Amino acid sequence: MTENEFSIKRKQLVQQLIATNAIQSSSIEKAFLAVKREIFFPENLKEFAYVDEAFPIGLNQTISQPSTIAPMLELLSVKENQTILEIGSGCGYVLALLSHIVGVKGKVFGTEILSSLAEQSKTNLELAECKNVEVFCEDGAKFAEGKTFDRILLSCACPFIPKPCFQALKEKAIAVAPVGDYHTQQLLQLTKFQGKAVKKIGEGFYQFVPLR
Repeated sequence: MTENEFSIKRKQLVQQLIATNAIQSSSIEKAFLAVKREIFFPENLKEFAYVDEAFPIGLNQTISQPSTIAPMLELLSVKENQTILEIGSGCGYVLALLSHIVGVKGKVFGTEILSSLAEQSKTNLELAECKNVEVFCEDGAKFAEGKTFDRILLSCACPFIPKPCFQALKEKAIAVAPVGDYHTQQLLQLTKFQGKAVKKIGEGFYQFVPLR
């Protein structure tokens, strides 16, 4: 498939996500249009990069479907120049979207517990020319300890947002995670306000790979 064909399919996907209200903000629309999802796909699956489904990326992991990623980013409410952490950053696609949203003065960190996937994501992000992103092969909750972030995204299923992640949020900062049991989760938005957690549950049900 040519680069022009990928570009056409990328625009069609974004139009679909807007029509279904998965994308509601211009910053997220621009990020989805700017980031080439095919870069983050295995070679034999690149032709499916703009099908709105999750696809395997090896090691029993998946790249989430765009109609799942977009609502997570909407709940995360990322702004320019912010410092962001994604836990369970996988192949790096969401990191690339976040990189575009925060802009050149923002900073994005990713943690991925599987070393080969972390290394692959670094290669992908280099190809995508994301210069404000760093990826670490590390437990995300431990990485967050002693640091502060404007936004934290957990791209993995968990029963609750780990305490170190909440503690790493700045005042009025936001964390988003798919929270629930092994089979079904809902998106939880947690805002830190005067040191306490203000919670909001997003619409819909999801099934993410579990936090490890």
